[in-house]
Amino acid sequence: MFARRVSMQLKPNTTAELTQKMESEVIPMLRKQKGFQDEISFVATGGAKAFGISLWDRPESAETYSRETYPQVVKMLEKFVEGTPQVDTYEVSNSTFHKIAAPLPV
Repeated sequence: MFARRVSMQLKPNTTAELTQKMESEVIPMLRKQKGFQDEISFVATGGAKAFGISLWDRPESAETYSRETYPQVVKMLEKFVEGTPQVDTYEVSNSTFHKIAAPLPV
């Protein structure tokens, strides 16, 4: 499993609207993407920062989304975000929810 972490600074007093936009537009868009597994969103206490982690079946699915659909998501969220969101990618090593365990040492 592969993960994309998108972190962003939020404009003041936009947490509720951001959450609604994620629920009504961004997550339905993600669900239509090939290889999409899950989205988990976080907002810091006070609402100044947020990040989301999307989980994908493999790196190629995440890369296709990043290239073809993610620019639309950035545009949808620009009303809530200060600056440019930062994206990091990871291989998922453990997940109790998805029943992924770290590989055993050889």
